Amino acid sequence: LTERNYTAITQKCWDYFVDLMRHVTTSELCEWKVISRPYSELQDCLEDWAERLNYGYPNALAEQYIFQSHHRYFHNCTLEHPVYFDPPEDVLLAMIIAPICLIPFLVTLVIWRSKDGKAQA
Repeated sequence: LTERNYTAITQKCWDYFVDLMRHVTTSELCEWKVISRPYSELQDCLEDWAERLNYGYPNALAEQYIFQSHHRYFHNCTLEHPVYFDPPEDVLLAMIIAPICLIPFLVTLVIWRSKDGKAQA
């Protein structure tokens, strides 16, 4: 019964979202300040009703509507700024260890050069 109720309500959440998105022009589809309200309304509706019905959130049905919104409205949106990811662990480890290993060498070089300078004086 809960699942059937949640299914019916999520359809109403979706219909409301689609209605809000009718007012968004194609050129505005990727502007967060324009689409954040409809998108948040959809997400809040799905989450609030899941909590009211003790259905659990996130859930498969809610995720389906979120994916559907991305597929239908936002699939052509590209990021203006590239997203940077952490390098692979082996590269990250090499980038951390290399400077650490250089420190004793540089300290030894400085001490050796300072002793060499005193001997010449």
